[in-house]
Amino acid sequence: MTELLRLEGVSAGYGEGQVLSGVSLSLDEGQSLALLGRNGTGKTTLINTIVGVTRRFAGSIALCGRDITRLAPHQRAGAGIGWVPQERNIFRSLTVEENLTAVARPGPWNVARVWEMFPALERRRTNLGNQLSGGEQQMLAIARALVLNPKLILLDEPTEGLAPIIVQELLKILARLFREEGVTGIIVEQHAQKILAITNKAIVLERGSIVHASSSEALRDNRAILERYLGVSDRKPAR
Repeated sequence: MTELLRLEGVSAGYGEGQVLSGVSLSLDEGQSLALLGRNGTGKTTLINTIVGVTRRFAGSIALCGRDITRLAPHQRAGAGIGWVPQERNIFRSLTVEENLTAVARPGPWNVARVWEMFPALERRRTNLGNQLSGGEQQMLAIARALVLNPKLILLDEPTEGLAPIIVQELLKILARLFREEGVTGIIVEQHAQKILAITNKAIVLERGSIVHASSSEALRDNRAILERYLGVSDRKPAR
């Protein structure tokens, strides 16, 4: 497999505050990575560092063998990094279709293919962004990232604040993107159970450092790590 992303000894943060310390990881083309950890462990900071919106103290980042460490965020986007932040960042005053056509770049992911992946968006294609539900806005944010035809897509807490039935629908879409469409991606999530089933690699952050790295399947079976760092337990509540 071809290596797509590599971080070597990356330390980064905001202003004078360092959040990440010596983070190293790699991701091959077609792989999906679950980025896990409790609140405040540096998950979003790691995503933001790949995007280029934090202060780097040390280390390097390469995309497809190209050093992008010193590139500005818009240059990293041009190099192939797609980003779906927690805020979603859709154009609320544009229609769903305009949101897509305004940012689309040539490649296999076009508007027609997005309609096939997200039929709910096609039904709402003439609605403004501010007329969509939270789940529809999240789908639109993901669709906007896809029509950029990125090499790597980064999703920061994509299920946060959504109703359980919408979460299940979104997870099915993400599973299809990773398993069937071969999209390379990193998903930030607090709840391991949601995404370990749909990704093939996993890392756990604690205090800005990687404390566990394995296949997603291996982490699902590692109850000690899940309980220690993520608060997942097999223990049944006392009656």
